[in-house]
Amino acid sequence: MPYPPSADDPAAFEGAAPYYTMGRPPYSAHLRDTLVRTFDLDGRGRLLDVGCGPGTLALELAPLFADVVGLDPEPGMLEEARQASRARGLGQIRWMRGVAEDIGGLGVAPCRLVTFGQSFHRTQRERVADLVYDVLEPGGSIVLVCHTVEGRGRPAGTGHPEIPHDEITALVEHYLGPGPKPEGSESERWEVTLRRSPFGGATVVFAPGLPDLVRDVDSVVAGSFSMSWSAPRHFGDRRGRFEDDLRALLLAHSPDGLFWDWPGDTEVVYATKPSEP
Repeated sequence: MPYPPSADDPAAFEGAAPYYTMGRPPYSAHLRDTLVRTFDLDGRGRLLDVGCGPGTLALELAPLFADVVGLDPEPGMLEEARQASRARGLGQIRWMRGVAEDIGGLGVAPCRLVTFGQSFHRTQRERVADLVYDVLEPGGSIVLVCHTVEGRGRPAGTGHPEIPHDEITALVEHYLGPGPKPEGSESERWEVTLRRSPFGGATVVFAPGLPDLVRDVDSVVAGSFSMSWSAPRHFGDRRGRFEDDLRALLLAHSPDGLFWDWPGDTEVVYATKPSEP
């Protein structure tokens, strides 16, 4: 299997699902309220969450819709999502296996909202924007969500050391070789893509991130294993040695095992299909 996995590889996150919820920093605590105000969400309509992973967005937004569909190509992610939805008593969610390029044939139209939580960059963007436009109801919107640090005001922090991301990357590459280029290094802004789509434009809003997020060693290790390019399967029989080295690296930076994490503000890029006259 080629390494690193390509962004459009449907098996890219194989084996990462058990680590995703624990290892990924949460979106803004104000994201849900921001979406409610922006789209006047009131319990009606259908939400389609594309690249849903373990259900991060779908579970949070499910009470705001009559019907929810979570779509992801990775069976492990869908199983994590099913377990979480059962635990929360969210029976209105259907979990479907597939990729964004399948949207037109899934029978999910009409949708009030189609969301992508840090997943739009893994799609054939222009094609997928067209497909989303077609499955939206008049007045429905595509919503692209991600963490954004660049250009955002940096909070003061908590006094704990920051996660040594560069050193973690160097350790992964010591074991596996060069990883993928950072997202955005060769890609245009999402709103530019949407301006070229049938939507004809896009709007960007921000929900304030968490200024006091503190994570422990277990969470940071899980974060590494939740990435497509450093999922456990890539290490083979060296997985244990890598984890030991990673834990030693983290404790060298923070003897009490606690780190301040600033994933940035939560950026929301959206575009709306015109309402019928």
